Amino acid sequence: MPRGGFSGNSAQLREMAHRISDVVYEKITGLKGDFSTRILYVTAQRHDAERTDYQLNYADADGKRNRKVFSSSEPILSPSWSPDGTRVTYVSFEQGRPAIYMQELATGIRKRLTGFKGLNNSPVWAPNGKSIAMVLSKDGNPDIYILDLATNKISNVSTHYAIDTEPDWMPDGNSLVFTSNRGGSPQVYQQEVSRKSDGEFITTGKPRRLTFEGRFNARAKVFPDGKSLALVHKGEGAADFNIAVLDLDTDRLRLLTSSSLEDSPSIAPGGRRLIYSVQGGKNGELGIVSADGRVKQRLPSAKGDVREPAWGPAIELR
Repeated sequence: MPRGGFSGNSAQLREMAHRISDVVYEKITGLKGDFSTRILYVTAQRHDAERTDYQLNYADADGKRNRKVFSSSEPILSPSWSPDGTRVTYVSFEQGRPAIYMQELATGIRKRLTGFKGLNNSPVWAPNGKSIAMVLSKDGNPDIYILDLATNKISNVSTHYAIDTEPDWMPDGNSLVFTSNRGGSPQVYQQEVSRKSDGEFITTGKPRRLTFEGRFNARAKVFPDGKSLALVHKGEGAADFNIAVLDLDTDRLRLLTSSSLEDSPSIAPGGRRLIYSVQGGKNGELGIVSADGRVKQRLPSAKGDVREPAWGPAIELR
């Protein structure tokens, strides 16, 4: 435990307990704990055939103390945390078509980042917090773009006639992984990128295919050490969509879960647990699984359908 321990007021007792748990866990195992983390997720509550209310929420990693970020009568998709945990991005259909928004959690101040004709989807922050990768179809085809926040310059980094979508950053910020059907079925590829002095991003070399096992691999998320990917996998002849982990050094793919319809994996900062959505029942709910697949738990929803989880950074007590 840090010299002098932790101090705070009564409203911070839960945060202090989580930080103490992190310190004790690290002392015992040598690994950083993820008790002091938060999750984003979307709830959808259907009232009748014509009305569904959507709400973006954040909560502690155990699902407790949920708080509203934004609500709408139109769909909300693809929430993503800034690296410092102070801002989030997401897709909202509130204007009748998708647009990407950025919002400060402390103040609630929102800013629309993109609202082009066609797709505006899958925003994800770069590790340094200075740019956001996303999917746009403003030029006719869904491609991966990068928005430089300092210059507002938007660069296309995946010009191809295929559908390219669902980007995520490698930890060094020098390449992206994304889903593409350029090989005939949805698979995961990696593309190196670099930023020029004027804020434009350019590609380096050609995309490299990472997944070969199974007929469907998508929604890839990179582990914090950059050595593995979590993804949604469907095997040859299989009917289920499950969460799997791909080791990038050995190309070995391991299934972690076994429900019929799972989606949206997101990885805890320490890389030892994953959160994902489980669909197919009366209401969708969130599942958590250890990175080795041995420990599983569910976070059932008390209100509506739950989807689109995103695991955020640790909370720092001030």
